[in-house]
Amino acid sequence: MSRTENQRGDLYTRITDKIIEDLAKGVRPWMKPWNAANTAGRITRPLRYNGQPYSGVNVLLLWSEGIARGYTSSTWMTFKQSLELGAAVRKGETGTTVVFASRFTKSETDGNGGEVEREIPFLKAYSVFNIEQIDGLPDHYNHQRPAPVPDPVQRIEHADWFFRNTGASIRHGGNQAFFSPAADLIQMPLFESFKDAASYYATLSHEVTHWTAPDHRVGRDLSRYAKDKSERAREELIAELGSCFLCADLGIVPELDPRPDHASYLDSWLKVLTDDRRAIFQAAAHAQRAVTFLHSLQPDSADERLAA
Repeated sequence: MSRTENQRGDLYTRITDKIIEDLAKGVRPWMKPWNAANTAGRITRPLRYNGQPYSGVNVLLLWSEGIARGYTSSTWMTFKQSLELGAAVRKGETGTTVVFASRFTKSETDGNGGEVEREIPFLKAYSVFNIEQIDGLPDHYNHQRPAPVPDPVQRIEHADWFFRNTGASIRHGGNQAFFSPAADLIQMPLFESFKDAASYYATLSHEVTHWTAPDHRVGRDLSRYAKDKSERAREELIAELGSCFLCADLGIVPELDPRPDHASYLDSWLKVLTDDRRAIFQAAAHAQRAVTFLHSLQPDSADERLAA
């Protein structure tokens, strides 16, 4: 194995081990922002220096690190970016690891002597610093504060419009929430049966993430969901992450306590992540694709589309 492959493997392992450590304690790390004490402001995705939101596994990494270090700002930047802004990271400050995943094309010779092109995925790690670790930034960075939580009625109206714009078929009744691939519909309990409106939309955001799976949407294979415990755990992890990303985007609070039908997934997720060090990266990437697709269905998707 090459040194680069070793480094990449170490990176997968290092990040996965950190997430496993939380899960082993019964803590879902992607829920940390809402469980923390500093939730007076609005919970958002972590932001780059230019205001673009981070995506995929980087959301989990920066949420977790921001909570652990007690940062109230959601904005992060590289050492070089701080210098370009005429600022400087304070001496002794340590950065937080984020990752950049992409692919490059390599030409190879096949068995017949012809040239074939092969796409090779790669993962690159780099460090970013929260703006609270940096001195000398332009005033607009230092005066940034978490946006106030929108008025509850406005928030719910916005969420209602968002899910309506997806075009998903949503039926109400019974006491279970689920997506039926065969009927291509989402079944939800009656709105009144939830403890509050945020809980209803948090549950719906989970189910609508499942709804993105068919080939004519984003294309995730659910054929083994009912038969394979590991595949079911992976899809439920994707839906849970997708729900968290959406809740942050829509300004609503996710379900902090797992649903009774989801509580059993904790052990399954631990097994999946322990057996496959890339699983959390893949789940976060699938969740990101699902949420980006849902945003693309909105009338103002050109303005709201999230950065890759």
